[in-house]
Amino acid sequence: MKGQRGVALLLVLWVLALLGTLLAGLLGWVHLQNRQALWQRQHTQGLLAAEAGVGMAVLAQLDRDPKRHWNADGQPHALHFDEAALAVSLTSEAGKLDVNAGPVESFARLVRACGGSAEQSAQLTQALNQRRGGDHAPLRTIEEVRELPAMDQRLYQCASAHLTLWSGLPAPDARLAAPWLRGVLNLPQGSAIASDPGPVITVQSRATLPGGFTTTLSVTLLLNPSKEGVRPYRVLRWQE
Repeated sequence: MKGQRGVALLLVLWVLALLGTLLAGLLGWVHLQNRQALWQRQHTQGLLAAEAGVGMAVLAQLDRDPKRHWNADGQPHALHFDEAALAVSLTSEAGKLDVNAGPVESFARLVRACGGSAEQSAQLTQALNQRRGGDHAPLRTIEEVRELPAMDQRLYQCASAHLTLWSGLPAPDARLAAPWLRGVLNLPQGSAIASDPGPVITVQSRATLPGGFTTTLSVTLLLNPSKEGVRPYRVLRWQE
């Protein structure tokens, strides 16, 4: 009888240990689900707030009073939406180097300025020249630059911020170009103040929630302010 009671006790202890392990695993799974739900809620709230910031910038540019238009100088505007603090800036695609229309020599100088070696610059220049020539179609997305031979992530992150597909200009408009890009390409000094940014703009909106959660949204838009009965803008590029 004592042996049977001992076996029963061991069995009970084993069952209790198993239940404890299962409960611990269940508790960990519940905590994980709660964290994921919290992150998803914050991400959604932040994204909606960032989208609201983009909408505010578009409304300012579509205002019939030019004095209400924002300067395309990349300087953040401090705004608020619901509980989120917004930092919204505006740049013009005309102030960037058109990867399809600009000379490959300018692209090579941009690569070198971003820290690329002479060998990388030569390889990328040749690859871009081949990509744009012959029977090849022009680049349709900025992300295609990342696929060029010898292009690495570090170079791409630096260069892509100053590249566009939508200006059609052989050189960036010096009035709208970033000071760093003007120096790289030896463009004349200019200022975005009181300069028309053109129909293609990029709005960057950063939303910060009360708890510190931050969401950044970058949207390139084609404005159509004069066409009635149609949407006043078209999204060309969307980055979260």
